[in-house]
Amino acid sequence: MNRIKEAIILAVGMIALGWFIKSGIDNFANKDRQVTVKGLAEREVNADQVSWSVSTTEMGDDLPELYMRISQQADKIKAFLVRNGLNEKDITINPPTVNDLEANTWSENRKNYRYTASTTVTVYTKDVQKVNDVIYKQGDLLEQGVAIESGYPSYEYTSFQNVKLEMMAEAIKNAQKTAEEFAKASDSDLNGITTAGQGQFEIEDRDQNTPYIKKIRVVTTVTYALD
Repeated sequence: MNRIKEAIILAVGMIALGWFIKSGIDNFANKDRQVTVKGLAEREVNADQVSWSVSTTEMGDDLPELYMRISQQADKIKAFLVRNGLNEKDITINPPTVNDLEANTWSENRKNYRYTASTTVTVYTKDVQKVNDVIYKQGDLLEQGVAIESGYPSYEYTSFQNVKLEMMAEAIKNAQKTAEEFAKASDSDLNGITTAGQGQFEIEDRDQNTPYIKKIRVVTTVTYALD
């Protein structure tokens, strides 16, 4: 009776050993059967925040009178912006900076004034379209005698988190399509993801002429096992 039990145990052990050996061989044979693909997702969005600066400069010899003039010019710029629909709380007038030309001993002052005073008015707002409209109306300030130097607006897209997950899902889906085509061409079956990288998101201007339109791009790398 004991010999029968021993024989049964030995048989079961040999079957289990055989199964483990086969499984190991299969795993070894399939360990390099993988395909690594990239998935791309792109989207165009409108900028939702803009910063724009307008500067002006006055010249003279009397500091108090020069300060009054530069303040008046800054007020005209602010009034122009508000008149064209921009919110006053989004407008900042920076303190004026004064340059004493006679204090610059390294340069010759051959001009008929001693001081220059400059100030900058900055708009920082989410109302991108209004800023774009105002940019084309700067001639109104020139007609008021305000000599301005307008900088290029700086546009941002701050709602990136709202599209991040959706774009990642789209990139992975596109990667899976590529992997499926590869599997089909190689007479294999896709057997799930073994590794995946999130990829780096990039936000840049669509082109140099429309910086208020942004292009978001992400490329994800995914490795699939093949059967």
